[in-house]
Amino acid sequence: MRLMLAPMEGVIDHIMRELLTALGDIDRCVTEFVRVTDRLLPPRVFRRLCPELDTGGTTASGVPVYLQLLGGQAAVLADNAARAAELGAPGIDLNFGCPAQTVNRSDGGAILLREPQRVHAITAAVRAAVPKHIPVTVKTRLGYEDQALFLDIVAGIAVAGASELTIHARTKRHGYRPPAYWDAIAEARQLISIPIIANGEIWSIDDALRCRAVTGCDDLMLGRGVLCRPDLPRLIAAATAGDDTRDSLHWPDITPLLARFFELNLQRYDSHNAGNPLKQWLVYLRGYFPQAALLFEHIKRLRNPDDIRTVLQQSLRAPPADRCAA
Repeated sequence: MRLMLAPMEGVIDHIMRELLTALGDIDRCVTEFVRVTDRLLPPRVFRRLCPELDTGGTTASGVPVYLQLLGGQAAVLADNAARAAELGAPGIDLNFGCPAQTVNRSDGGAILLREPQRVHAITAAVRAAVPKHIPVTVKTRLGYEDQALFLDIVAGIAVAGASELTIHARTKRHGYRPPAYWDAIAEARQLISIPIIANGEIWSIDDALRCRAVTGCDDLMLGRGVLCRPDLPRLIAAATAGDDTRDSLHWPDITPLLARFFELNLQRYDSHNAGNPLKQWLVYLRGYFPQAALLFEHIKRLRNPDDIRTVLQQSLRAPPADRCAA
């Protein structure tokens, strides 16, 4: 089994990848999408979203980071994929799943699922432009408005030469509303032979085991579930191997991660906005840790880094029983 970290736009950037992969049992990351329109992009654009290009294409923990491209023009995407490979990307990923209206209106993401032949053409062009030893992977949904074209999309991606296919088990119209329709992934597995990675509504060990059973997929991609519970990959890997799953992270283990996350973002953003990623992560964490909701209330209106740092330090120093109120 392999566990992949999902490419969540505006959320899982290189700093988050660094922290989460350090906790173990993530086998691959994918960057936020590089938006491609009508030209070959300069190297600085790729390095901005994937600074791991300068460190061998991996996080500090040695986890490979595939570079994701999004766009609707096959030839231009192929040119940019070739450039990403030249810059050291260990793999190229194509985004046909983004449901955002702004992206879809610009001929990118899930809107392409209305035209399976374009999905095939883009995948084939990128595969032809990238050296054979570099994987070209694809991420898709079940369709745009419905699943009527899903199997056509899947077949076209496989014929185009994709190395692997990640399927988010919802249509664009479903957005991120539960449930995820894992049984559709099982249908795709009967149609094509390339590896399929299942994605969608995996929040716990039980979800992961059920998803694998329903889809028949060995590999999973995790997104929001990891943000809510950072040790989820480690627990899923342990459960799958039949090992003890009681060694999980508790809130006292999370607070040092939050402090490091804040300091790393302070190096990246201007001081006035450095707390925003921290607040965003706390919103996810409070889905599993009630203490995160209390900490969020303490810092949600703070903009001064020193004030935010003071609250975090208080949380770190507080006795375990009191840390939820720090």
